[in-house]
Amino acid sequence: MSKGKIIIALTVSIICITLTFVMTVQLRTVSQTDITSIENMREDELKQQAKVWKTRYEQIQKKINEDNQKINEYKQKTQNNQETSTLLTSELAQMRTTLGKTDVEGEGVLITLKDGQKQITSEDLLELVNELKLAGAEAISINNQRIINLTEIVDVNSYILINGQRTMSPFEINVIGNQKYIISGISSKGGYSDSIKNDEKDIEILEQKNIKINKYSEEIKLKTIKLD
Repeated sequence: MSKGKIIIALTVSIICITLTFVMTVQLRTVSQTDITSIENMREDELKQQAKVWKTRYEQIQKKINEDNQKINEYKQKTQNNQETSTLLTSELAQMRTTLGKTDVEGEGVLITLKDGQKQITSEDLLELVNELKLAGAEAISINNQRIINLTEIVDVNSYILINGQRTMSPFEINVIGNQKYIISGISSKGGYSDSIKNDEKDIEILEQKNIKINKYSEEIKLKTIKLD
């Protein structure tokens, strides 16, 4: 298989995986939506929620348009070996960042979750991670554990396992991304923050100018997919 075809096949695979993940998160979020609470919302609250979802839709649509543009770019540049090599190097670097295999830093948000009258559970953390990704988070860590698509977060007795490491409350969640979108995504009326407080648990959200998140240090192992 030629280098050009390899690049296109690799890129299309990455895009398909990304879109599948986005749709899965969307479906999970929709399935968890409390229809009764929506019916009870005031008109102004519904308008605010509509704005949040409109922003999320626009972000996803932008990503789809960017991916389509990349495919066209690859098709045009595969005729030139030098351009192909440069493009492949750049794309591999971007892929490593997306997979969490590089240290990153930038502006974002620090979220602290603490046990209150009730304990923080793995479900609380998983829901937060999904909400952050929907809000456009570019990188996430929980108690210094880099969160990637293959990260497992599970309850085990009195503690929670993240990437196979024991963690306990308080949970410090570092998030790199657009502060406005992230805070709006989890702090909207009736959203994640309200849900945590109503469940008698503590949450604190702070803007940070410079957040550093270390790379995922373990080997990424695919348990089911086999590569030819």
